[in-house]
Amino acid sequence: MPRSLADQSESELGGPGSVLTRQRRDHVRLDRLLHELHGSTGRSQEEVLQRIDRLVFSHAFAEEAVLWPVLRRVLPDGEELTLRVEEEHQEVNELVTALEEGGLDNPRRPVRLARLVEVLREDVRDEEDVLLPRLQERLDPHELRRLGRQWELVRRIAPTRPHPTVARRPPGNVVSALPLSVLDRTRDLVDSGVRSCPARLAPVGEAVSRGLAGVAALAERTPPARHGDRPPTHR
Repeated sequence: MPRSLADQSESELGGPGSVLTRQRRDHVRLDRLLHELHGSTGRSQEEVLQRIDRLVFSHAFAEEAVLWPVLRRVLPDGEELTLRVEEEHQEVNELVTALEEGGLDNPRRPVRLARLVEVLREDVRDEEDVLLPRLQERLDPHELRRLGRQWELVRRIAPTRPHPTVARRPPGNVVSALPLSVLDRTRDLVDSGVRSCPARLAPVGEAVSRGLAGVAALAERTPPARHGDRPPTHR
């Protein structure tokens, strides 16, 4: 029976550069943010959610672009295993989109927020207890470190916002990555500037952010961005 990543030392995971160590490191950060989210309200809650988004979406994109294709190649049941996690990623995209569009006063916000936390924790357990230990059985430490470098590179240039209509698999997620990443990360900078700029300038920044969001929505709905996925993850 494969051992959970949570029960292994860094050395057992292949060292600090291993993709397993990098994955677990992000999961620890996510756990801290989810604890911080608990009990938060209003704008404070929104700020924590934004930090969760920036972590989760780039992390998931790197998994879908780098890790899951390898897992499908080396495991006979890789298709079934990765589909379950892709479904979780899709639900996270849809929940975060609904939270953003619904606003702070939406009556469904508490239910959506609770479900988001639940799915994120399920996703971590599926990865640390099932998928990644199975990958560990098939790859040696050198291969895990090489995969870790690839994963880290992709994570650093990946989109940082929800895009629920983009395919969860190549080639759709790969061909849409560059335009969506540029738009998302530009919007991140704009939103950060809005929070620190004089109040009279905030409407301008907010308008720019909405414009970038609109362009991203168009980009993610183009046929190339939707190609490669399969039901039920594809919306």
